[in-house]
Amino acid sequence: MEQLLPLKGHHHVSAITANAKGNYEFYTKTLGLRLVKKTVNQDDTSVYHLFYADERGNPGTDLTFFEIPNAGQTRYGTNSISTTSLRVPSDSAIQYWKVRFDSLGIEYEEQNVYKRLSLAFKDFEGQRLMLVSDENNQGVKGGKPWEKSPVPVEHAIIGLGPVMLTVAKLESTALILSRVLGFKEVGTYMLQDKKVTVFETGLGGSGAEVHVLEESDLPVERPGRGSVHHVAFRVENEEQLRKWVQYLKELRIASSGFVERYYFKSLYFREANGILFELATDGPGFEGDESFENLGERLALPPYFEAQRSSIEAKLKPLDTKE
Repeated sequence: MEQLLPLKGHHHVSAITANAKGNYEFYTKTLGLRLVKKTVNQDDTSVYHLFYADERGNPGTDLTFFEIPNAGQTRYGTNSISTTSLRVPSDSAIQYWKVRFDSLGIEYEEQNVYKRLSLAFKDFEGQRLMLVSDENNQGVKGGKPWEKSPVPVEHAIIGLGPVMLTVAKLESTALILSRVLGFKEVGTYMLQDKKVTVFETGLGGSGAEVHVLEESDLPVERPGRGSVHHVAFRVENEEQLRKWVQYLKELRIASSGFVERYYFKSLYFREANGILFELATDGPGFEGDESFENLGERLALPPYFEAQRSSIEAKLKPLDTKE
């Protein structure tokens, strides 16, 4: 990987919802994230793409959702992104969230995952989530919570934590992570009598870890509402991304090639078990078409879709996201 800088950690995770209004209510009012961009799926402009994050959508803090109104329920299985974790600052924050979840009637399971205090839970559509304490975390720094969040800043979510993959063949995914993407295998732990292998990149820590669980006896997951579409990893800039495009081409790994997403630049490919990976640049970010104060309040469209605004808006069910 000559001239390629190491991937910096997680950029974003993109999942599927069938209910944009309910999704907005849960991730902003219940989890306290900020909606930093209300836009459309650039590959299908008839559906919303919602970005929740820290105060300004810093790389590594984004959890995004495509709204597919007729999406069926996910049938959980292998070859999937099976848990998305969200970092909170401390063990005391985990205690805060236990009380909050109890008051809201949200079921959870307290766990110790890779020596971190954690709460496993699901959203209203069965999206598999986990809060992870950063009490003793070293490595990639978290983001900065929005001060207008309903969750106190000292307990608020500060970014993406470890992403868990469930795969039929550990060796195949491990090969892509280590030999192609430059991750390092750094440890293992047991989760419900199953071994999980931990890989990290860049500065490491919970914001740069992929946890891989091998489940060879499960059927392949059938995605729907409550499933994860893809995980994206951070690339420094466009120059580096174009080198990754060339590198995958040299390895004869099929990819999307360079993709302009306006808020960042991207590259997509599937690893050996069929999970979709994205490499995405840290910038330009979300303030090119909205001010910091007004992020997420209106339907934002990249310039190349602006001429189609009327027809795009006509296909979308109105979603009020102004505070």
